Formats: sequence, C-alpha cells, structure tokens
Amino acid sequence: MQQANIRVRVGSTNPVKVNAARNALTQVFPQANIDCQGMHAPSGVAEQPMTETETREGAINRVRFCQQAVQADFYLAMEGGVDAFDHGPATFAYIAIARAEQLSIGRSALLPLPPKVHQALLAGEELGHVMDRLFNTVNIKQQGGAIGLLTQGHATRESIYTQAIILALAPMLNPQWY
Repeated sequence: MQQANIRVRVGSTNPVKVNAARNALTQVFPQANIDCQGMHAPSGVAEQPMTETETREGAINRVRFCQQAVQADFYLAMEGGVDAFDHGPATFAYIAIARAEQLSIGRSALLPLPPKVHQALLAGEELGHVMDRLFNTVNIKQQGGAIGLLTQGHATRESIYTQAIILALAPMLNPQWY
C-alpha cells in the first residue's frame, strides 16, 4: 500500500512554526508522508499584534498569501499576539488552516504576561525581544518562546502551537458536522 503524500505550506520560515505544523499533521495523519515547508508570508499587521482581532487577521492574511503563491494540500499560519483581558494581559496565537475552499480558525491557550513585559509591549517592543532582554536569551522566539521561559520549560511555543493546530483541524477531519 502506497503512503499518501500531504504537501503543507506554512506561512513562516520560523522553525518553531514549521515544526509545530509538521508535528500536528504527523499526529493526525500518521500513515502519510508529510512534506512540510515554511515560506515567507506577510501578515499585513503590526510586528507585535496587540489585539485578538489583529492577531487573527495576521494568521488569515498569511494563509491567503500562501494559497495564492503555491500549490499545496494544506496551508497553515500561526500569528502570536497579545491582548488585555479582564484577568490581565496575556499572549496567545491564532491558527489559520486552509484546504481548498475551506478555512478553519483556532486559537492557542492564553499565557498570562507579567506587568513589566506588558508595559514594554505597550511601549512598542516585540515580545521575543523583551523576553530575550529580561531572560538574557538570544532569539527565544525561534526556540521555546515566552511560553518556555515563563513555564520553566513545562510547555513551549512549539507544543502549544501543535495542540492548537490539531484543534483547528477538527472541522476538516469531520466535515459532516461543520
């Protein structure tokens, strides 16, 4: 029996995002050969989105760009953002997944942010740069991310993205219910 080939394009060249997409699809389609590659895809939003709406828009814009640029079975994009909630500021990611004409949107869990970090973001800094400065790391956003640092490694940016991608795939796995 021949293995199915699934061609995936991720709207980012960040290895954390590409690996999360590959891991998620490998879990969902264990018998398939997953060809997962990242590509530059502009978000069309600020480098550090500061609202849920802007973050969601960035993920959708990245997926749409990929759909117009290359042929694939799945297109995925993750956009990390920040917002202030009743319980305080938090970071999260929106996930956009497209397949043919279908678009599915998901969101990751929220990570509460320390007030000092949120203030730096409100002043115009980007989360990865703030975390690098505070924790004396280099390019943490292409590693465990703020999630890894603030959870002391119990969760990582990649693990949270992987989970969110699997959840966002639900409508594509069960089209009869959506």
